[in-house]
Amino acid sequence: MKIDNSLPLEYKTEQNRLNILGFWIFLGAEVMLFATLFATYFTLQHRTGNGPSGAEIFEITPVLIETILLLTSSFTIGLGVHAMRIGKKKAMMSFFAITLLLGLAFLGVEIYEFTHYTHIGAGLQVSAFTGILMTTLGTHGAHVTLGLFWGLFIILQVKKQGLTPKTANKAFIFSLYWHFLDVVWIFIFSFVYLKGMM
Repeated sequence: MKIDNSLPLEYKTEQNRLNILGFWIFLGAEVMLFATLFATYFTLQHRTGNGPSGAEIFEITPVLIETILLLTSSFTIGLGVHAMRIGKKKAMMSFFAITLLLGLAFLGVEIYEFTHYTHIGAGLQVSAFTGILMTTLGTHGAHVTLGLFWGLFIILQVKKQGLTPKTANKAFIFSLYWHFLDVVWIFIFSFVYLKGMM
């Protein structure tokens, strides 16, 4: 296994570089998934039938809390990758743990939001609009949930095996995934919530 010491830890081997390239290709497929959901949402957003519209159900406070939580988590995961690159194992694990706690708090607010929507008559089967809204938000929430488990396994691996090219590669790929979820949320915040409140 040839190691290039001029590169960051996560890129040091050819296999690591291929893993990162492969993950970028996977993220391309994820972009298509969310692009399809957004296209469907924009097509169905005014198909409310007898159900409520976005302007009637969206509340800015929980959405702002969710946005602040995810944007902060993007910052902390970046700090975690930086700590990893300079060989600070404990700092890296701490920043990853903070990221996961912020993600968990985000999910808590989203579950509250889903419960609230259902309670006020905006459930999954009420209209085409509420159906695609719940599907889009739920798909993103499911990705965050997967990320929480994945991130936990990364932390446990780093704790057990230390910072090696292999564990650093896994941690970096996880950070790409987490940043992707934050970017998707910015689109949801801007084009679903803010546009829907107008």
